[in-house]
Amino acid sequence: MTQLPAAVTLSSGLRAEVEEDRWVPGAVQLLVDGTPQSHVNLGDPSELFFEYIRRIGHVIDLFRPGGNPVSALHLGGGAFTLPRYIEATRPGSRQQVIELEGALVDLVREAAPLPKRASIRVRRGDAREVLGRLPDGMRGAMDLVVVDIFAGARTPAHVSSTEFYSLLRPFLAPDGLIVVNAADGAGLPFVRGQAATLAGLFASTAAVAEPQVLKGRRFGNVVFIASDTDLESLDWLPRLLAGGPHPARMLVGREFDDLARGTSPVTDETAVDSPEPARALFERN
Repeated sequence: MTQLPAAVTLSSGLRAEVEEDRWVPGAVQLLVDGTPQSHVNLGDPSELFFEYIRRIGHVIDLFRPGGNPVSALHLGGGAFTLPRYIEATRPGSRQQVIELEGALVDLVREAAPLPKRASIRVRRGDAREVLGRLPDGMRGAMDLVVVDIFAGARTPAHVSSTEFYSLLRPFLAPDGLIVVNAADGAGLPFVRGQAATLAGLFASTAAVAEPQVLKGRRFGNVVFIASDTDLESLDWLPRLLAGGPHPARMLVGREFDDLARGTSPVTDETAVDSPEPARALFERN
């Protein structure tokens, strides 16, 4: 692998760098403030590494079988792991990525260029602000919207509220899916708020994660799925759970309602950043 570019300082003051994966030849990972944020196997972009990314990949695979192009909007760019995955498994897909940090985009493009033939457009700026400038032709046209926004290791409050998701919802196709990555720890206050918010806006919702995370006993990622299609009627949900990573648990229907029970939907006035994970989670030997 050629020499990787030097680390850059983001507008937030955090340090971003790309390093080689010591264990997977040809793979790199993006770290922000020492937190691993993205992993890309440049030799095989269809290989997904992080647990929550693999869960999202399984959602995409079951929702739209491989080989069928999709229209996708990604909020949060990182190292463009999922756009690369979609292009590798569904050539011809049309994708838009919104990423706040221009220096990060330049760093990743230099260290791990996007496929030249891929239809992946990267728009720089704050997700909420850029949503208001997207072409009208994208409204009602997105098969898939992925929300995976982090500043360092935390999701900013202003992209977790009812007002934010209300701006995002009009871009979904009638049978489209929104997939949200939320990280939380003890008691799941942030995750419960996201559950209540999504349930208040969409006809059908689900959550999948490692069981101890869903019980609020361990810090980790919860993947939300929301749609105006009845998710419980879709035969791919059981296969999603069976597909792993394992162990896994899925909450739909009454169990999802229990997750959100007693929690009000998040508004711009009540929104807070997601919690900071313990640094020990990312320490490397």
